[in-house]
Amino acid sequence: MRLTRFTDVALRVLMRLAVAEGEDPPTTRDVAAAMQVPYTHAAKIVARLQHLGLVEARRGRGGGLTLTGAGRSASVGSLARELEGPGDVVECEGSTPCPLRSACRLRAALRDAQEAFYASLDEVTIADLVTAPTGPLLIAISGRPATD
Repeated sequence: MRLTRFTDVALRVLMRLAVAEGEDPPTTRDVAAAMQVPYTHAAKIVARLQHLGLVEARRGRGGGLTLTGAGRSASVGSLARELEGPGDVVECEGSTPCPLRSACRLRAALRDAQEAFYASLDEVTIADLVTAPTGPLLIAISGRPATD
């Protein structure tokens, strides 16, 4: 199972925001720079996370991004399901349909494996992901001094 780049970056953005408490809220540009992704990609991700109620974005002076309570307690498995969207691990239909599709057992087995992958992430929250040593590293790459 491989997550899309969108989901990967979205999870990293949420992790970065989870360690941003007590500082000026980072902007989308700040987060994009810390995560080493293009600003336009980060902006699309932030918009989606805001739509899901995980991130609050304020514009203008004193604005920035903050993680909501729902974002902090969000299950990584449910986020991955939501961000990846519906679909099978393999493309059986498409422009060149698989000749085995009418009697294939592989598709169901892969679907079960995909669900097992997500289920293994269901118990993990964004808050869990930023405990040491990850949280201090996220703080360090954001350019702000660590506080003890």
